[in-house]
Amino acid sequence: MVVYKKFNKKEKETTPLSPRLHSLYWSFLLPREVKSFKGNDEVSAIVVDLGSHTCKAGYAGEDAPKAVFPSVVGSIDGMEIDDADNANMNPGSTPDSKSKGKSKFYVGSQDLGYRRDHMEVLSPMKDGVVVDWDMVENIWDHALRKCLMIDPKEHPMLFAESCSNSQQQREKTAEILFEKYQVPALFLAKNAAAYTFQVLTSFASGRATSLVVDCGGGSTTVAPVQDGYVLQKAVSTSPIGGDFLSDCLLKSLESKGLLIKPHYAFKRKEVRPGEFQIVDLDLPNTTESYKLYSQRVIVSDIKECVCRAPDTPYDDTSYSNIPMTPYELPDGQTIEIGADRFKIPDILFNPSLALTIPCMENSIETTSSAHGLPQMVIESISKCDVDIRRELYSSILLSGGTASMQQLKERLEKDLLEESPQAARVKVLASGNATERRFSVWIGGSILASLGSFQQMWFSKSEFEEHGASYIQRKCP
Repeated sequence: MVVYKKFNKKEKETTPLSPRLHSLYWSFLLPREVKSFKGNDEVSAIVVDLGSHTCKAGYAGEDAPKAVFPSVVGSIDGMEIDDADNANMNPGSTPDSKSKGKSKFYVGSQDLGYRRDHMEVLSPMKDGVVVDWDMVENIWDHALRKCLMIDPKEHPMLFAESCSNSQQQREKTAEILFEKYQVPALFLAKNAAAYTFQVLTSFASGRATSLVVDCGGGSTTVAPVQDGYVLQKAVSTSPIGGDFLSDCLLKSLESKGLLIKPHYAFKRKEVRPGEFQIVDLDLPNTTESYKLYSQRVIVSDIKECVCRAPDTPYDDTSYSNIPMTPYELPDGQTIEIGADRFKIPDILFNPSLALTIPCMENSIETTSSAHGLPQMVIESISKCDVDIRRELYSSILLSGGTASMQQLKERLEKDLLEESPQAARVKVLASGNATERRFSVWIGGSILASLGSFQQMWFSKSEFEEHGASYIQRKCP
């Protein structure tokens, strides 16, 4: 019997790229450095992908980002909070915080890993669009200055952006990066377009027209790309993402009496040599948002380890006698997970299934406006020109962390074969390497920014000073 190991927050993804992608990656690259806009020195461009779940940052030309951390921020309102008390509560804490008015921000896995009284965990994004620029600036500061330890003035920046980004959002991004960070050059790449480039390289298909299905933490987006450009009129979005699935799994486990204890809520006490007892800690000043964040980290690991998309639409009768799968929690408790292993992933295909989970009834607004993955794909393709529909059906590309779920690719392809027009030749493509799929957008941007022919595409600081932020629409269509 296989028991999945408990979550260890210190572990990091180290899986390398597949040999096929690695060889193709370097064969497509021209010199990885791009010339500085201040002289003849050669410096590497920086690629940043701020997603709804994680922020990825690193050097163009490399096969994986150097910095990967949650894209949420810990925030404490009121400077009367005594940080010394919290440091005593968490020995070894060396908080890297940013103050903004009366709020103190904590960014990064390490700082968020330490519980602090009255600390709220907030997201600067909603439905993939930035709603709090102060938090975003703190995330960028952490990625560029602490993780990469670079001076933004010396490196061109390529930022991946959501397909739903408005013109005002793009101009605001340009203003902050040029005026505050003084970057020499900037390029904003639609994440679907960046991912298409990466997949075309890895599969050497030679096609620049595809349909990207990006299953992220906060939402799912289906975007058709023709000749490297996203067709905005046909983009389809859903609020069902990895975080929503984690919440469903958490509520389902709690309804069965299986409590997920965050790492800060207990300590191990040795009662005899080699024998430990779990002692619960009373921490009344812990916020609900921090508790939920800590639980989500554990539940996300459970989801990645044991969940898989069912071969057919889920129903309680068919999966009532499914074998149980054990999982060991951080507190040493081993839980058994049965039908939920298949029910939770099937919410991507049937969002109304979430309403059958106890305490998820309040999500009716979310599920009522959402469509299943096959319907989103068909709806998006039907909005495109007839001439490219067949090509889109034959080149459906899966990306995002949630897309790494077992059997998701096979289930999506099966449902599309049943529901799509008979003349369509359905083909769903996804990298077999979990790292490639998780970082696919960043890898695409890394390749794109490394091409010698890409240098003429940069939006330079001199152009910003001459034409203003609105010129970003012309340089980065």
